[in-house]
Amino acid sequence: MKQSRTCPAELTSRLIAGRWKIVILWYLFQDVKRFSELRRALTGVTQKVLTEQLREMERDGIIARKVFAQVPPKVEYSVTSLGFSLRPVVEAMHQWGVAHTSAAEQGGE
Repeated sequence: MKQSRTCPAELTSRLIAGRWKIVILWYLFQDVKRFSELRRALTGVTQKVLTEQLREMERDGIIARKVFAQVPPKVEYSVTSLGFSLRPVVEAMHQWGVAHTSAAEQGGE
């Protein structure tokens, strides 16, 4: 039996938890991206971690993966309607970061 959540925000947190998921969503909100485009955009992410994060997001239904039958293989990632429903959350986080970057970098002073 599945445990009920005590706080609805827990679901949101679970879906976007992970070092790169919010940033991946940010880029995919702009346009469909190939794996290599995401890897270049996400400075510091390893191929292994990016693959894991994308698989989790696909499993959770917030992104879609489309494989093209060609050589070399081509894979594109896009945001699903469920993923787009997270856009206001991600944009609010972006706006908060813009507004509070200098304070956070100074240790919250």
